[in-house]
Amino acid sequence: MGKQIKIGIIGTGKIAAQMAEAIKLVPDATPYAIGSRRIESANNFAQKHHFNKAYGSYESMLCDEQVDLVYVATPHNLHFENTMLALDHGKHVLCEKPFGVNSNEVEQMIASAKEKKLFLMEAMWSRFMPHIQQIKALINQGEIGPIKLLRSDFNMYPPFNAESRLFNKSLIGGSLMDIGIYPVFLALYILGQPKRIQAMAGIGAAGVDYQVAMSFEYDNEIMAMLSSSMVSRGGINASIEGEKGSIILENPWHIPSNFTVKYGDGSTKKFEYKHTGNGYHYELQEVINCLNAGKVQSDKMSWGDSLELIEVLDEIRKKAGIFYPEHDNK
Repeated sequence: MGKQIKIGIIGTGKIAAQMAEAIKLVPDATPYAIGSRRIESANNFAQKHHFNKAYGSYESMLCDEQVDLVYVATPHNLHFENTMLALDHGKHVLCEKPFGVNSNEVEQMIASAKEKKLFLMEAMWSRFMPHIQQIKALINQGEIGPIKLLRSDFNMYPPFNAESRLFNKSLIGGSLMDIGIYPVFLALYILGQPKRIQAMAGIGAAGVDYQVAMSFEYDNEIMAMLSSSMVSRGGINASIEGEKGSIILENPWHIPSNFTVKYGDGSTKKFEYKHTGNGYHYELQEVINCLNAGKVQSDKMSWGDSLELIEVLDEIRKKAGIFYPEHDNK
């Protein structure tokens, strides 16, 4: 075991609770402090999840010298502001995805971490799932031959609520930045940076993208066909087609899951995993490993990876007409 890393969480919502549960499965991680804009929320969260300290403001938690690592679990529109505040207080940061709203924000976050020699990573949790890493390894080994087509979609059907973050433009609502980021991540992880991107969006009555269709074009006739939707019950699917076979990921593929390889001769091989916990511990373990090794970024989800992801999201938004004036005009 390495040094015990005391964790402070900014935000008390659903994802913050998921991370609080995951901390218990990481030996070198200690649930220490929770920061909220309301002390009542902080106290309730601390009591439920066994955190030592509860603070009624983010800044007061960040002033606690015992906090080693801050997990930013606030709505998308606050990721940049909250991460910069934590870095300014000398804290290492794991920030929920999307890192920032645009590449300008992400570049500033990375520059601050680099200047202050602090660890910073985007919490793209799917990147650290055992099945995703196994799929990447099999592809690199040539298991299904050269890749020709990747398909991935992320569908959900939330009830309409104008006040919820999903339908609120000022909270960076819409399907792309919340769930479309997963298919985009998968394409970049498996195929790399596309040479051409096409995208179109269905902008709903709330003024946010209810669904987005995307296509990535690569050399050698390789393509990725991706989509996200908040008006579909189609599930969360992905498949990767190679010249010698295909990989079909179980629905939903972005959480701890399994997959099947189908070969050209009709035979199949299923890869199944015994998962413990909710899956957030995989990314947290990576952060702890990096901190104990004295690293400021992860090799698995590097600053360069996050820059590539946000630049592609910027391009998709530009092509599809998805705009967030409060952030994009800065």
